[in-house]
Amino acid sequence: MAQVEATTERIIAADAETVFDALADYSGTRAKVLPEHFSEYEVREGGDGEGTLVHWKLQATSKRVRDCLLEVSEPTDGRLVEKDRNSSMVTTWTVTPAGEGKSRAVVTTVWNGAGGIGGFFEKTFAPKGLARIYDLVLARLAAEIEAGVEK
Repeated sequence: MAQVEATTERIIAADAETVFDALADYSGTRAKVLPEHFSEYEVREGGDGEGTLVHWKLQATSKRVRDCLLEVSEPTDGRLVEKDRNSSMVTTWTVTPAGEGKSRAVVTTVWNGAGGIGGFFEKTFAPKGLARIYDLVLARLAAEIEAGVEK
């Protein structure tokens, strides 16, 4: 069973604190920026960063749907970690300054992949597919934040 990893990042035209606060806002912003790959979104506890428990179904492919129940923690400033209670999947969001009025948002998801030939295909194709989904999340997050910054 090999570890599988998917990473993507985006520069957002807003300071790191604004971007982090939007990512940690599971009751508001996060629900708005999720693309159609996410369904049955529900905040079950908390709703703002550390201590949040959130549920969604992630449809990575037409046949692959993952039921996720995520515990959110903030181990360090600028870092949000979502640990899935239903699997080995852990998603880490890291937001750092990237020049005046800009920040870099990086999202990395890791999980224990399947063994055998299925594991080979998972390790080969799943990271690209998941990175595309999180590229969409980051693009929508950037649009949401940047629209608010311009007001």
